[in-house]
Amino acid sequence: MRRREFSRLFGSIVFIIALTGSASAQQQFMPGINLDADKRPLSPEEKEKRKAIDEAYRSTIEKLPDQKKSADPWGNIRSAKTPSSKQGQ
Repeated sequence: MRRREFSRLFGSIVFIIALTGSASAQQQFMPGINLDADKRPLSPEEKEKRKAIDEAYRSTIEKLPDQKKSADPWGNIRSAKTPSSKQGQ
């Protein structure tokens, strides 16, 4: 009887430790921490350059024609003809 109580107590302690370990691991990456703190702020010239690149990208994307995709995911796999089966043989 004493051994069963000890194993239950020990199992409960291990379970609680496992739960608190998971919780403390989640606390490590709390919101509000700035991960980009070591990056320097952009100069006005760099901001203008990035803005020009973004505008060139958007204008290029707008020039691309819209490609309508078919709703049939098996369209490229199926053949155009369905083979006729001979029933009654």
